[in-house]
Amino acid sequence: MKKHLSKVLYLITILCCLTVKLSAQTTGPGKITAKIIDAQTNEGISFATAMVLDRKTKATVKLAQTDADGNLNMSNIPEGVFTFKVSYVGYQTLVRDSIKITTAAPNQVFGTVKMRTAKGNTLSEVKITAPKSTMQMGIDKKVFSVDQSLVSEGGSATDLLQNVPSVQTDMDGNISLRGSTGVRVLIDGKPSLIAGGNVAQILQSIPASSIESVEVITNPSSKYDAEGQSGIINIVLKRNKTIGFNGNVALTAGNRDNYNANTSLSFQNSKVNIYGNYSYRYANRIGGGYNNITYLNPASTTAFAEQNTASNSQDKGHNVKAGLDYYLAPKSVLSFSGSFNNRNNDRNEDLTINQYSRTRTPVQLSNRTNINDGSGNSYDLNLDYSQKFKKPKEELTFNFGFSQGSNNNLQTYKTSIYNRNGAAVNELVAQRNDGEGLNKNYNIQSDYALPVGAAGKIEAGYRSQIRFADQTTFADILNPVSGQYETDYILTNAFNSKEQIHALYFNYQNTIKSFGYQLGLRGEDAKLNTSSGIFNRANQPVFTPGQVAYTRLYPSVFLTEKLKGDQQLQLSYSRRVNRPRGMDTNPFIDASDPLNYRTGNVNLKPEDVHAFEFSYSKFWKKVTFISSVYYRQTNDVIQRVLSDPDANGVTISTPQNLTRNISSGLELISKVDLIKVWNFTTNVNLYQSKLEGAPQYGIAETSGFSWNANLTNNFTLPYGITMQVRGDYRSSEVMAQGKRNAMYGIDGGAKYDFPNKKASLSLNIRDIFNTRKWSMTRETNTTVVDFQRYMQGTMGNLTFSYRFGKSDFQSKKPKKNDQQDQRPDEEQF
Repeated sequence: MKKHLSKVLYLITILCCLTVKLSAQTTGPGKITAKIIDAQTNEGISFATAMVLDRKTKATVKLAQTDADGNLNMSNIPEGVFTFKVSYVGYQTLVRDSIKITTAAPNQVFGTVKMRTAKGNTLSEVKITAPKSTMQMGIDKKVFSVDQSLVSEGGSATDLLQNVPSVQTDMDGNISLRGSTGVRVLIDGKPSLIAGGNVAQILQSIPASSIESVEVITNPSSKYDAEGQSGIINIVLKRNKTIGFNGNVALTAGNRDNYNANTSLSFQNSKVNIYGNYSYRYANRIGGGYNNITYLNPASTTAFAEQNTASNSQDKGHNVKAGLDYYLAPKSVLSFSGSFNNRNNDRNEDLTINQYSRTRTPVQLSNRTNINDGSGNSYDLNLDYSQKFKKPKEELTFNFGFSQGSNNNLQTYKTSIYNRNGAAVNELVAQRNDGEGLNKNYNIQSDYALPVGAAGKIEAGYRSQIRFADQTTFADILNPVSGQYETDYILTNAFNSKEQIHALYFNYQNTIKSFGYQLGLRGEDAKLNTSSGIFNRANQPVFTPGQVAYTRLYPSVFLTEKLKGDQQLQLSYSRRVNRPRGMDTNPFIDASDPLNYRTGNVNLKPEDVHAFEFSYSKFWKKVTFISSVYYRQTNDVIQRVLSDPDANGVTISTPQNLTRNISSGLELISKVDLIKVWNFTTNVNLYQSKLEGAPQYGIAETSGFSWNANLTNNFTLPYGITMQVRGDYRSSEVMAQGKRNAMYGIDGGAKYDFPNKKASLSLNIRDIFNTRKWSMTRETNTTVVDFQRYMQGTMGNLTFSYRFGKSDFQSKKPKKNDQQDQRPDEEQF
């Protein structure tokens, strides 16, 4: 494996160097100007990608983006005959062919150019000569088009997010952004209630094929919720943008009996847009690992504990989403949408737990089975209204949303002890936990945008979010004498929470020549009320209330300077918050791991985050390059602290507010069209983290340097075949108590497009060398814990996709001699 790792690192190094070397600037007398607008709303399209291609060779001569108002200025174009194209996610690519640039007539003025929404799913028609723009850079976010990811096809949102620059996932589906786990994940701009809002389970339940793009907002403005230490990841699901009746179906089969099915139907005319999607996911995941503990100052005879685990998890889920957009008037749209999720998760674990004395003689040897039968469902309903006005970019929007979800888990733990102190025994310890959860969310939001002057804009809005969560656990334990299960009052509990967040925000942005700025302020009043109850012998709960309440102001500042040669500088600052969730504040014990219990903390305070970022972007004819230097200070940082072991060798992990964490780093993102048949996207993130000591928890000051990188290669081969190869690496990272070890993996995929352009067949293999194993070493004054886990291993999927339907949209018919070069998703203008 070291040989494979060295090759991956060598390739990443070479390709990062190519990003800089492929930077020759094309010069010439030519200039192209235009204003790119939406054909329906007449609003400028920000950051659309424009390309000038050589008419004969199809090579990219010039690449640029529109500004925040849709204005395009391309200069230094050499003399010659070219093809001009403009693309943006969700729109048809605009094409103007046979453009002549000469010294006598160097300027091409296209005026106002209207872009229409896309004609449908055209994954198979994308060619390397005019690729769909995979990166869009806005004033406060980056948008990555991910609907062409071959290595994640047939997988889940978790698999797909591994392809997005700046984002990492672990085997449990937990998300981190630039190495930080304090990230806010939204689905279509809203939190999801799937699995009670558990992000890992949400992402596992969403098929990758249903995602259109991922928005990465590393330093959000005050327009967005202040939640999220390291930023926001917004997953945008596919939605109908096609005139006429259209649909598609995709079927996936994988090893270990993994299956997916997805289908969607849509219809749109001038008055209504109706769409519906259904997906079914049947996933089997195998896993395992070990957890070895050395007790430095044991309170009992146990000095070493070795725990080995083998697990199998089966997930079955149905997802349905449907919606209706009704155009009350050309500028007034009323929308209804709803979704439903039903899921079952059954997980079986077999554990071998051996405890030894200092001389390695047995203290207790046992086998244990953990059986978890989980089920749940959730639904959400949304009413949206949008009103545009005569003045371009003036808009009023309103949303009311309600969602509800239930989660049920029956856990059965059976421990068979077969040796104690060197003597054979036959003892059974059996425990059952029956958990029931119910969650409700309400969302009310209104936003207003008003253009001011030639380039200014005011944005203001209000949002209220109210969340209810009720969790009850009934536990009983087997009485070895009577053979009956009796209530375990230690683990039987009830926990309720109510969170209210009310917010107002105001943003002002403007542009003075090449300098743009945005100033914002958000005020939030937040309150989390909790109620934790234990049960007495009469099975009556006795509740203890708790509250976390605060009011804060969250300013944001963005300064942008556009330089010559398609370059841009941006400096930004924002204040953020990372709120303790209900599960973090639930004080009751999770005893699913017999040697390492987990619990919450009702006294947690929210993290207070101050983030600074300076970025530079540059567009060459074959290279898109984005670099960022960032600094983030987190006060009252929340991390789990491991307790000293008790007399039975059991430790408890509890989230605590420590002191302050300072993280700073450099991130590089680049897309390179290396040759006609090969392009790649690479991302490197290098960061230093320092955590101040917390003596009250026995934690000394720690600091360390870490880095991660990923590389995605795309190849276009003859006969309608495309290929994708991806590699990623995460170095070791210092934690509050110990460190996480390095990890890497390689994925590959290929797709064949049938000649009719309506069907495709793809094959991918994820984690080809079975190297993605999560491991760490945790150290305290009393214990050293070596931990490793893996989940899933090498996975292969075969997917067949078929698209059908006919659009009523009629674009301008191209000239006969141009028909061979025009794609089905392009329109002449």
